[in-house]
Amino acid sequence: MADKKVEFADIGCGYGGLLVALSPIFPDKLILGMEIRVKVEGNNLLSKEYVDKRITALRNQNADKKPDESGSYQNISVMRMNAMRYCPNFFEKGQLSKIFFLFPDPHFKKRKHKARIVTSTLLAEYAYVLRPGGIVYCVTDVRDLHEWMVKHLDEHPLFRRRAQEELDRDPCVPCVLQETEEGKKVERNSGDKFIACYERLAEGEKGWKGFAPILGGDDDGDKDDDKDEANE
Repeated sequence: MADKKVEFADIGCGYGGLLVALSPIFPDKLILGMEIRVKVEGNNLLSKEYVDKRITALRNQNADKKPDESGSYQNISVMRMNAMRYCPNFFEKGQLSKIFFLFPDPHFKKRKHKARIVTSTLLAEYAYVLRPGGIVYCVTDVRDLHEWMVKHLDEHPLFRRRAQEELDRDPCVPCVLQETEEGKKVERNSGDKFIACYERLAEGEKGWKGFAPILGGDDDGDKDDDKDEANE
């Protein structure tokens, strides 16, 4: 796999549940988990260290398998990074075919909405690294956040919401709903799960005229409080 590039990105991978679930389904794809938190809730290990140990254990248990064989777990990895700030620094234009935003921080306060993982500015960056035909998966247990993400994706000219029949045929959908630790917790508590999946369109399909320079900031929330946000 030395000549391959990452195609799937799980933004905010937590305990790595989605990485582990997708690995045997897509053994020929490189899948990267990204997590900004230093520690995952309920565990004293650093978040990256925890997922690293989980992946290493699975690889050792399946050491008899070839690297590109299903169940070898050689195609998944994790790194600690702030994807909201540095996503375009890690991926080339059109490199990714799938991006996952599963149970992201809802940032309930209005002044913190600009810190949500889906905003107008960030969608331009995601569209840049996602190839035409690629898919964005958004799952949350917070209705307000679901409606926020749907609104912004619906308004963006490079994304089209996938119909239910398309979701029914997508092998990733059961994984994003059932295989993450957060998703399992929501299920144990009999909570709701809201899913929205969007396909990346080719430039020009909905009147898109090209990428404008991204100078920072966003019109989805207040412009101040950056220092407070970085410390929270």
